[in-house]
Amino acid sequence: MKKLSFILTFVILFSCVKLKADEGMWLPIFLERLNYTDMQEMGLQLTPEEIYSVNNASLKDAIVGLANSPTPQGFFCTAEIVSPEGLMFTNHHCGYGQIQEHSTTDHDYLADGFWAMNKSEELPNEGLTASVLYRMEDVTDSIIPMLSDTLSGSDRSSKIKEITSRLKKDASEDGKYNVVIKSFFSGNEYYMFVYEVYKDVRLVGAPPSSIGKFGGDTDNWMWPRHTGDFAIFRIYTAPDGSPAEYSDENIPLKPKHFLPINLAPVKQNEFSMIWGFPGGTERNLTSSGIEFKVNDFYPPIVEVFGKKLEVWKDHMSADQEVKIKYASDYAGIANAWKLFIGQDKGIKDLDLYNEKNAFEVEFQLWVEADSNRNEKYGEVLEIINKSNSDMSNGYSTLIYASISGSGGADLIGYAGKFGALKSFMEKYKEEKDKKKKETKKKKLDKEVDKLKGMSVEHFENYDMFTDEDVFAVMTKMYFDEIPSDMHPALLTKLVDKFKGDFSKIAAYVFEKSNFSSESKVESFLAKPTLKALGKDPAFILANEFRASLMAASQKVSRGGDDTKTAERLYVEGIMEMQPNKKFYPDANSTLRFTYGEVLDYYPRDAVHFDYITHLSGVMDKENPDSDEFIVPEKLKELYASQDYGIYGEDGKMVVCYLSNNDITGGNSGSPVMNAKGELKGIAFDGNWEAMSSDIAFEPDLQRTIVVDIHYVLFIMDKYAGAGHLVDELTINR
Repeated sequence: MKKLSFILTFVILFSCVKLKADEGMWLPIFLERLNYTDMQEMGLQLTPEEIYSVNNASLKDAIVGLANSPTPQGFFCTAEIVSPEGLMFTNHHCGYGQIQEHSTTDHDYLADGFWAMNKSEELPNEGLTASVLYRMEDVTDSIIPMLSDTLSGSDRSSKIKEITSRLKKDASEDGKYNVVIKSFFSGNEYYMFVYEVYKDVRLVGAPPSSIGKFGGDTDNWMWPRHTGDFAIFRIYTAPDGSPAEYSDENIPLKPKHFLPINLAPVKQNEFSMIWGFPGGTERNLTSSGIEFKVNDFYPPIVEVFGKKLEVWKDHMSADQEVKIKYASDYAGIANAWKLFIGQDKGIKDLDLYNEKNAFEVEFQLWVEADSNRNEKYGEVLEIINKSNSDMSNGYSTLIYASISGSGGADLIGYAGKFGALKSFMEKYKEEKDKKKKETKKKKLDKEVDKLKGMSVEHFENYDMFTDEDVFAVMTKMYFDEIPSDMHPALLTKLVDKFKGDFSKIAAYVFEKSNFSSESKVESFLAKPTLKALGKDPAFILANEFRASLMAASQKVSRGGDDTKTAERLYVEGIMEMQPNKKFYPDANSTLRFTYGEVLDYYPRDAVHFDYITHLSGVMDKENPDSDEFIVPEKLKELYASQDYGIYGEDGKMVVCYLSNNDITGGNSGSPVMNAKGELKGIAFDGNWEAMSSDIAFEPDLQRTIVVDIHYVLFIMDKYAGAGHLVDELTINR
C-alpha cells in the first residue's frame, strides 16, 4: 500500500510539472536559458538561433504586430508573414474593421467576402500598420540603479521617463525604428523593443462572415468551434525595401523570414508553439483585487454593454446598411461583454479568491519569518488590500458615468468635440485688437475646417435612429444608477418636462441638436454662433456629463505612490520566496512565445471535448433563421461532393483544433506552429471554462482555439477560387 501511495504521489507531482511547463508567455530573449531544454524534450526541432536571432533571419522575423498607429506602443492583434511577397495571415475578426470600411450595400465584403485576384485589386487601409521586431534588449541595469529608494512616486516616474527617452532616441537611429520600453514584473525590470513599422498594408482576401464569423456571439469563446476565422493582408514597402506610406510605386515586402505551411494532419499531443503580442494579464492579482472585480467592476460594465448591444442588434437586424455601419463596433463590444461575463463566472467557478488568499497567507508567513523580509515586505499586502477596498467605493458609479453618460450615445461624444470651437469663438469675440483679431479668426476658421472633415468621417458609420434609441436607453440607465446630486441639470429638467419618458427626451434632444445629422452640422458650420452652440441640448449634455464623470472619478481612490511601490515589492517578494521557479512576466503587448501540445479536455464531470472539429459540424449547426449559423450554398456543395482536394483527409475536412498554449487578447491571429516552425493554424479564441485565465492559468482547462491551416487553404482555393494566393505559399505535405 505504501508503495502504491508513493507511485501515485510521484505521478501526480510529475503531471503537475509537465502541465506547468505549458504555462507562460515567455520573452524570446531568454529562450535558450529558460525554455529551450523543456521545448526540446517536448519535441522542438529548431535551434535557438533559428527561433530568435538579431544577426540572422529567424522565426521572429515572420511575426507581425497590427496597430492603428505609425508609432504603436502596443498591438490589437498578431499576424504572420507566409510568403516571400509579404503575404500575411491573421484573424477575420482582426481585419473586421478594415473589411467593414471597404463594404457598402453594393459591395458588402462582410456578407460576401473579398478576394483580390491580382495585386492591383488589393485594397489599402489608411492608418493600419504592421510592426516587425528588429531586436529586444534588457535595459534594467540602465534604469533600476538610477532609481533611489528615497524617490517619491512622481520623481521615480520622471527619472524613468528621462532615462528611457534617452535610450529610445539612441536606439531609433534617427527615426528609422519605433522604439518601445516597458516595465516588467510591476516595475522590477525593463526591456526595450525596436521595431520596423510598415505603413502600407493592403487587404488581400477575407471569407464571408458566414465562414469567418460562423457561430457569431453564440459560439464566441466556446468549444466545439467551427469558425474559419482568418483574413489575408499584404505588406508593401518602398522600392528600396524600406517602410513607406501608401504609394502606387510601392512593392511587396521581401521578408527576412516567412512561415512555411505544413499539411500533415494535426495529431493529439503534437508539439504546439505560438508567437504573438498578448495584450495583458494580471497573474499576480491579489484576492482583494479579485473581490473588487467581482463586486464592483464586472456587474455595471456587463449591464451597460448588454443594453447597448440589444439596441444595436434590433436596428442592425432590420436594416442591412445599419448592420454594415455598426458591425465593427458591435463585434468589439460584444466580445468584451461576453469576456467579462465569462471572467466573472470563471473566477467564481474555480474559486480563485480562496486560491489567491491561501497563497497570500503563505507569502505573509514567509515574510514574517525573517526580520529583514518583514521590514521590506511586511505591509505590502495590507497597502494593496486597502487600495482595492478604497477603489471599490464609487467605482460602479464611475463606470455608469463613463459608459452610459459620456460614452453612451454617439451624439453626446460627437457634440463634445465642439468644445474647442466654442473656446475659439469666445476668444475671437472678446478680442478688441484688430491685428490679433485677424489671427484669432484664422485659428477659428482652421478649427471649423477640421470639424468639417471630422463630420464626413463621423457620419459615414452613423445612423441617427439607432443612436436616438441608444440615447434613450443609456440616459435612463444613467439617471437610475447615478446619485441624483450628480445628475446633469438639463437632464433633470428634461425628465421633469417629459415625465420620465426617455424616448420623448431622446426625440427632443435629437430634434433640437445641431449635431444629429450631417446636413445639420454642415448648416451650423457654415455659420457657427455661440448662441446656437450654447442652446444646443446635446452640447450642453456633453459638457454636463463630462463634469459628472470628473466628479465621479474624483470620488474613486486608485491608490498613490504607496500602492505602486507595494505592488512592485509584492512581485519582488514572490520571486524571492520562490528562487527555483522560472518566472514569466505578465503580458503587456510585447512579443512572446508559448509552447504546449495539441490536447483535448474534460470541462466537467462526464463531459469530454475532442481536440478537433470537422466541416460536418458546420452543417450540423446550420440554422437559416439565424444570421450566426447561415452556411453558404457553395460550401454546402463542396461538402456534399467532398471536394476537399489536398486539404482533406479520409473524406473529412478539419475546421478547428485545440492546444493548451497560454495566450490572451492580442494573440488573435497568432501563428500556431509545429516542432519545425511550420504553420499549422491560426489562433483565434480561448475557451469558456478558462475565461479567468488572465488572472490564473488553469492547466486542466485552458485551451487555445485554432483554425486549422487545412481549412484556411481549402476556403482560399476551393471556395474562393484564389489558388494564385496558395501558389505563393511554401507548402510541405
